[in-house]
Formats: sequence, structure tokens, C-alpha cells
Amino acid sequence: MAWEPDDAVVLVGAGEPLGVPGRGDLTYPFLAHSEYLYLTDRNRPGGVLAYDPGAGWFDFVAPVTSAERLWSGASDEDASGLPLPELEPWLRARAGRPTAGLGTPPPAVALDAELGEELRYALNDVRRVKDAIELARMRAAAEATTAGFAAVVAVLVEGTSEREAQIELEAAAFRYGAEAMAYETIIASGPNSAVLHFPPTGRRFVDGDLVLIDAGAAHRGYAADVTRTYPVGGRLGPEQRELHSVVRAAQLAAIERCAPGTEWRDVHGAASRAIAEGLAGAGILRGGADELVESGAAALFFPHGIGHLVGLGVRDAHGPLRERRGHPPPFPNLRIDLPLRAGMTVTVEPGVYFVPAILGDPELRRRHRDRVVWDRVDALLGFGGIRIEDDVLVTDDGCELLTAGVPLLG
Repeated sequence: MAWEPDDAVVLVGAGEPLGVPGRGDLTYPFLAHSEYLYLTDRNRPGGVLAYDPGAGWFDFVAPVTSAERLWSGASDEDASGLPLPELEPWLRARAGRPTAGLGTPPPAVALDAELGEELRYALNDVRRVKDAIELARMRAAAEATTAGFAAVVAVLVEGTSEREAQIELEAAAFRYGAEAMAYETIIASGPNSAVLHFPPTGRRFVDGDLVLIDAGAAHRGYAADVTRTYPVGGRLGPEQRELHSVVRAAQLAAIERCAPGTEWRDVHGAASRAIAEGLAGAGILRGGADELVESGAAALFFPHGIGHLVGLGVRDAHGPLRERRGHPPPFPNLRIDLPLRAGMTVTVEPGVYFVPAILGDPELRRRHRDRVVWDRVDALLGFGGIRIEDDVLVTDDGCELLTAGVPLLG
């Protein structure tokens, strides 16, 4: 591993369950910190993985309690490792040495924050490239996600509610191997589809609505993250078809750039230029693609980054290159600012949205009065939004779509 902790002790903690406020002893479902889970493959609270450069790794695990045996059926196999009480004398024997914390380390230990930040950067760098075991888990998550989307297409008819569609998608995903959903499922119909992360409601579909669905299954902690935008009734209207084609062209342009050595900011730039060109062709923007992107006019309709790393959780080992820390990337809302490497897994998710809160802003209207055809925009303020997202594995000579089986338009 590319760590250089010298004489430092490193503690990687799993964390503890979080209580639900006001709900007695109820806790949120426990998820071990991703750094701990990556290094131990154990999703159990309380554990601490410790490292001494001169002695190696020590795996301290909380003993199984009688209450755990009673309430959750835990067994001694869940606590294979050194008893957690032995951590205290282990640390006393190393008193005076610098200590770095990763994961959720024990609260009573004095930590060297700067060293911890450097080690986290090094660990993130290692985690970004997926090995065969991780990819197998991601493929299993993708298969369950594909089943979920295939099932939900059948219920995208007038009268179905967003919530009912969520139930069908998640039930199919669980039937086909999901151990959990990787994040809260997003199902947004009609004008709700202009909200990037809209939680499903009781709103019922109307024939001709767009339904934006962003969902992903998880398997052994590893996530899929997919978005499709489908028409209720199975057929896109003329404007919907035109703008869906714009988003799809932007996604294909971005995916084509996903290869070792390509800067992520350039992947985003390719999608932004494709969206600018498409919106100009649709009579929504005026001008050349580069100027529309550089001025921020294209970002009025594509206000988020092109994607993020995905893997152990839906947001995985994000961040910039070491020398770019503290320096914002040239595009807003980029979650990573790195060159791609073979073995990285990323989402590619361009979108076009008509967000009243953005497009009704007087200052933005003044700034872009010559670049945006505002009469055309005003007529489309109830349109909603379109996003298309897939999970992409960067390979030695290009990339592979892990989620290519998810139906594009039903």
C-alpha cells in the first residue's frame, strides 16, 4: 500500500450505530465507515483496525454481547479478531508516537490531523482502482439494478404513483440479488423531474409526463448508480424526443472520452459542449458551444457535474489531485478533479433541466439576455428535466459500461 507513516500508529475505526432522534433505542441501519470496510470487509460496529509500521496490522473487534445474541442473532463468527479491550494496552505500549486516524477512530485518542489527511489521500488513491473482487460485486449490483429498471418500465402508465413505481423497482432489485438500495431511490414525474434528487411521492403519472428515475442496488457494500428518463405511455413527444437526444448525445460524447489519462474535467467539458450545441440547435441558446460553456449559459440547464467515482458506496474516494487541493476546478460542482486510470469506476450522467428557481433569476436573465432565448425557455418552464446515467469502468484501452443492460427508453 502506498502509505509512508514512518513511526506513526494508524487507527481505522468502523464507527458506532447512530440513534434515531426521539425513537428510543432505534438506530439507523449501520454502515461501517468505507475505509474500515475496504480494509476489513467487515460491516460491524465498534471495530478498530490498527497499524504499526514495525509490527503490521492488528484487528480489534468488539465482542458479541448477550443482547446482540438475543436481538439480532449475532455469533462469535461476527467478532473474529482481537478483543477490543486489548486496544488500550496496545496503544499504551506505543505512547508518545504520532497517531493518525482514518475511518471513525476512537474518540478518546489524540490524533495528528495533518498526518491523517495525508494518509486518507493515499488510501483514496489506492481505493480508486477496483480489483476483481470489487468489480464482481459491482457487476452483481448492476444486474439487480437492471432487473429493477426493467420491472418499473411496465408500470409507467397513467395513474401509477411515484411511490408505487418505487415499490416495483426496489422489489425486483431485491429479487435479483440486491442486499440493499445504494441510496434513496429518486422517482420524479412531470415538473418534479426538474428537481435533481426528488423523493417519490403520491403524485400520479399523467400520460405524456417524463419520469426521471435514479436508483441503484448495492451488493456487499458496492453500489450501482443509474438514471433513466422515460415517457409515461411509452412515447416521447417532439420536444421531449429532441431534448432526450441532446442528453444522450452528451452522454455518448462523455463516455467516448473515458480512457486512461483523460482528465475528468475534460469529460465534463465534452458533455457541456454537446449540451450547448444541442440546446442551440433546439432554439434555446444562441452562440457557439465554447462560449456558451465558458460564460455559464449552458450550466443554467446542466447545473451539476458529469459524474463521480462509484464503488464502495455511491460516492467513492472522491477529491482532486494532491496539488489541486484548495484550487477549484474550472467547472462548478465537479466531485473529482483527476486524470482517469484503468480500473476506476465512474458515473457519467449529463442532464438538461428547466428549473424555475434558476431560470427565473433576474440577474441570470440579465447576464445571459443575448445567449438564452427566454421566450422559448418560458414556454418550457413546466417541462421538467432529463438525465441519463450509467456506470463506466475505465479499461486499459477505453472503457466498459457496467450498466449497459438497463433499458434506455423502455
